[in-house]
Amino acid sequence: MDKIKSLEDLKRVREEALQKRDARKIEGQKQVIVGMGTVGIASGARDTLKAILKFIEENNLSDVIVRQTGNIGMDSFEPIVQIVIGESAPVSYGKVTPEIAQKIMKTHVVQGNIVEEYVIRS
Repeated sequence: MDKIKSLEDLKRVREEALQKRDARKIEGQKQVIVGMGTVGIASGARDTLKAILKFIEENNLSDVIVRQTGNIGMDSFEPIVQIVIGESAPVSYGKVTPEIAQKIMKTHVVQGNIVEEYVIRS
């Protein structure tokens, strides 16, 4: 890192840090989290994940981050997909087949409308 020798250097470093922070916020605005624990994989989570990635590629979505996680703890609902958009609470979907995953991606992630029929109610 360069030494800060003047007030201008300090302002420049601060501005760069703020830009990096804002870029991370934009990148992480929409998250799709797929449960890839043992039960999830046995229930078809790999195919669900592939369908999600295919949808993102086909629709050129650059503002969606896909993450994998282990066992979410609700085995009877596997495969489970969670959607987190901005600061809103995560929405968990259960028994997500590749076809349902495509519908969730289109309706919830792209259009912003929760697909109520597949939501896991606690």
